[in-house]
Amino acid sequence: MAQDRTHHHGPRQPPAAGPVPSEALLHEAALNHLARFAATEARLRRVLSRRVDRWARRAEAEGADPAAIAQQVAAAKAAAARVAQRLAAAGVVDDAAFAAARARRLARSGRSRRAIAAHLAAKGVARETADAALPEEEAELGAALAYCRRRRIGPFAAAPQEGEARLKALAALARAGFGRDVAEAALEMDPEAAEERLIALRRS
Repeated sequence: MAQDRTHHHGPRQPPAAGPVPSEALLHEAALNHLARFAATEARLRRVLSRRVDRWARRAEAEGADPAAIAQQVAAAKAAAARVAQRLAAAGVVDDAAFAAARARRLARSGRSRRAIAAHLAAKGVARETADAALPEEEAELGAALAYCRRRRIGPFAAAPQEGEARLKALAALARAGFGRDVAEAALEMDPEAAEERLIALRRS
């Protein structure tokens, strides 16, 4: 008679905490992250800190001494900050280049200067670095046109927009962070000129 080989497994156990992440391990984790994602120094520091926090939660679940965990976490997060700072000093992490590339991409997708500034701030880019990366007025108009095309308003509307339809279009642009002058210029632009402006924006 064949034996019953069915195995009944209990709930999967969480991975063991192991030792606190060392500076060398955090450096390796940072390089692995940067190989997949663009990041600022602040963003990279947060990624590494979250790795330390995950270790702390596992250590707590295993019953490790909370005071010892807190001490190790503080040391590991200081190491994470050193790793991020060292990679920034070496040029592996470049906040200015990140901000410039991200600002160009967001402008091409129809994001306003205000929206781009908020995005960069959330990524940990310093205010002065973000300000230097924000698009100029000409590019801001191009971004507004990209937004218009996505929303099918202004030059890209199926029919001329007047009265209430125009006010709604202005309101939509305002909510997206575009100033009144830029919004009106975008809505009033000739469709052919608008397409040419978008082509120029994509090439910039």
